Amino acid sequence: MANNEELFKKIISHAKEYGFIFPSSEIYDGMAAVYDYGQWGVELKNNIRSYWWKAMTQLHENIVGIDSAIFMHPTIWKASGHVDAFNDPLIDNKDSKKRYRADVLIEDHIAKIEDKINKEIEKAAKRFGESFNKEQFVTTNPRVLENLSKINDINAVYSSAMQANDLAAIKKLIEDLGIVCPISGTKNWTDVRQFNLMFSTKVGSVSEEADTIYLRPETAQGIFVNYLNVQKTGRMKIPFGIAQTGKAFRNEIVARQFIFRMREFEQMEMQYFVRPGEELKWFEYWKNERIKWHLSLGIASDKYRFHDHEKLAHYANAATDIEFNFPFGFKELEGIHSRTDFDLKRHQEFSGKKLQYFDPDINESYVPYVIETSIGLDRMFLAVFSNAYCEEILEDGSQRTVLRLPNILAPVKAAVLPLVKKDGMPEKAREIMNKLKYDFNLIYEEKDAIGKRYRRQDAIGTPYCITVDSQTLEDDSITVRERNTMQQERIPLSNIATYLQEHINHLTL
Repeated sequence: MANNEELFKKIISHAKEYGFIFPSSEIYDGMAAVYDYGQWGVELKNNIRSYWWKAMTQLHENIVGIDSAIFMHPTIWKASGHVDAFNDPLIDNKDSKKRYRADVLIEDHIAKIEDKINKEIEKAAKRFGESFNKEQFVTTNPRVLENLSKINDINAVYSSAMQANDLAAIKKLIEDLGIVCPISGTKNWTDVRQFNLMFSTKVGSVSEEADTIYLRPETAQGIFVNYLNVQKTGRMKIPFGIAQTGKAFRNEIVARQFIFRMREFEQMEMQYFVRPGEELKWFEYWKNERIKWHLSLGIASDKYRFHDHEKLAHYANAATDIEFNFPFGFKELEGIHSRTDFDLKRHQEFSGKKLQYFDPDINESYVPYVIETSIGLDRMFLAVFSNAYCEEILEDGSQRTVLRLPNILAPVKAAVLPLVKKDGMPEKAREIMNKLKYDFNLIYEEKDAIGKRYRRQDAIGTPYCITVDSQTLEDDSITVRERNTMQQERIPLSNIATYLQEHINHLTL
């Protein structure tokens, strides 16, 4: 765990040092849980968004996109349940005066038990070598079974308390588990209280007459209230989906873990409208589609896992999370939910407008059911970035820090580098740059020795370096260096556009 904490600190430091992420308002000492994306961070973020958007809208004929407003009619949030029920259970430690989310304290306690299980598995795997049967070990080892039983018992008590909104039972669970404050080390807890997460503001010219409105805590409701507009104008036939990316805002009291949990963040959501009775079939379909999308980036499959919800929201009949193994453990990256017809029915009730679909195949009208896929763009950024971060000791004993980003997501696709700043090399390099910049995001660098420039490009994740040297001026050939292997090959300058096109991954699912 200590090593992972150290690694996470290095990742955060690297993100700032190389222009990916800065603390917001830093010259004014910053704001907690708010961050700005720097020059390379915004490129990486845009590339992730584009990769998701194309996978949703370009590769699915029956999914279209919208961009709804952040400000929406306040009754929308009454209908959705956010005004009355969008709360976090909070608890304070009386000694440290620090506030925590009660559910996160319990989740962290469970994570520690899971660590014990993983250590038992690792020890057994080393002891038995190739003959090790993980499934058999997990189902028969007494210590593993005991810890799994503990986790199940905790989840059962916690789920029951949350469903009954029994805050006293949640506090008792924290006390029974012996959970201590990470700062003070004491168990001197206050009662658990609910805290609404929505930011509110006023719209109108005079504050006394102004209406209270909310900054949206999710992008999904903008899709639901536009369901009829899109269905009619797009002549959409069920099943069909509406995709959206955009900012959402939550007044997180316990925001932490860098950009994992922020007050201002970006979501990538798709709501898929289906015939009632077919929702579980489509739920399974979207589980498979979404994990396929993640694995298409070349990230190892053991970094991901599904986590089915023990406690379902009152409107859902199936829910699972795709969790990613961040440096601080497996945490939710994306949610896939079968939301039934709850949202459209509520908006139909509160607005007085019919939100039904006439299905010509069965000659019947109904309110569609919905399958939701919802992924945090900032969390996906952190998953990709932390997975790519690598420190290597080279054969000569030197060290390099490299971001092994998927080529299709890399902020810069290639660096164009004259070997030296003379003899016509900069001019030739500029000529190459001007030809390629319409198709690829490039960077030009001529300062410092070529080795230092390679290291800088490795640190921002640039897949290829194109070097112009004296031979280039003689025969129009260039050296192309690959980031991961550091291998170099000589190719004709006339082939470079095709070379980059072939090696910068295309969207393939």
